[in-house]
Amino acid sequence: MRAAPAPVHNQSYLDGPPRQVPGFESLHRMVEMLLAERVPADGRVLVLGAGGGMELKALAEAHPGWSFEGVDPSADMLDLARATVGPCLDRVALHQGRIVDAPEGPFDGATSLLVFHFIAREERAATLRELHRRLKPGAPLVIMHISFPQQEPERSRWIARHAAWGAAPGTDPAALAGAREAIGTRLTILSPDEEEGMLRQAGFEGVSLFYAGLSFRGWVAQAGSD
Repeated sequence: MRAAPAPVHNQSYLDGPPRQVPGFESLHRMVEMLLAERVPADGRVLVLGAGGGMELKALAEAHPGWSFEGVDPSADMLDLARATVGPCLDRVALHQGRIVDAPEGPFDGATSLLVFHFIAREERAATLRELHRRLKPGAPLVIMHISFPQQEPERSRWIARHAAWGAAPGTDPAALAGAREAIGTRLTILSPDEEEGMLRQAGFEGVSLFYAGLSFRGWVAQAGSD
């Protein structure tokens, strides 16, 4: 199947994560390794936040027997994902929407990278429960997003570090101040302890930190039996 051309206004998204996320070049290798511990050779994997397609492409190329269901609220970002996945698209089904719009499964594993800091606090628990409901018992979930202490002065210090890491050399101080304001007001950032507690409350077990890069944290967990 021939990939659709990528929307020009979203093509720059592919340049963002490698610049903003420390160690991004190794992240997908870590994710596929953690999934492969429990996902069978012919496994079915759910990807929440599939827009862009970088995660899908890496996982599909590493595991030619896996199939994928990806969900994302942005139609344009799903178009970009189709272009990014390219020759592996015959093993990928994409759905516009949120977790409630994803297929029921049950899936052998799931991922959600760079997504949860965009999900409002009041929707976090429900999103995790819906992910859990779609997984087979023991299936792995791998998530990674912004998470750091929320007590001051630590919170402001981590926001400043996040903005500084993603900024180009010589960025105007006023632009950095604007970035810090946006991070602090537009994103939903929880402390690592809160993140782990919400995973357990949603029914996940064996919650383990596998990644920490400045303001980002990543966890792997397994779906418990209902």
